Amino acid sequence: MGQASSQIGYEDFERVDIRIGTILKAEPFPEARKPAYRLTIDFGPQIGVKTSSAQVTKHYVPGELVGRRVAAVVNFPPRQIGPMKSEVLCLGFPDAEGGVVLVDVDRDVPNGGKLF
Repeated sequence: MGQASSQIGYEDFERVDIRIGTILKAEPFPEARKPAYRLTIDFGPQIGVKTSSAQVTKHYVPGELVGRRVAAVVNFPPRQIGPMKSEVLCLGFPDAEGGVVLVDVDRDVPNGGKLF
């Protein structure tokens, strides 16, 4: 793995809006170039329900993703991925082979909670 990125100011970190949400729906997304699922995620009343294309097929199947909590960046501009608009970027870490392991929380927090 590479070194840590160059230092940034706290104000830079504050500009990245990372929220917690609950996956409502997870479906195969065969139109994506890399294996992915189409996720529908509830971020609570302030942010609402958003969609994401997530390359998490190595460790997860759609049925086990429904109801799972996920952290995501909610203030990137939407990206067109095949026929869908991906509105948020789900966050994860690579395992030893590069498969994505989703970021989660270890206590119950309300949908839409902002990372700080």
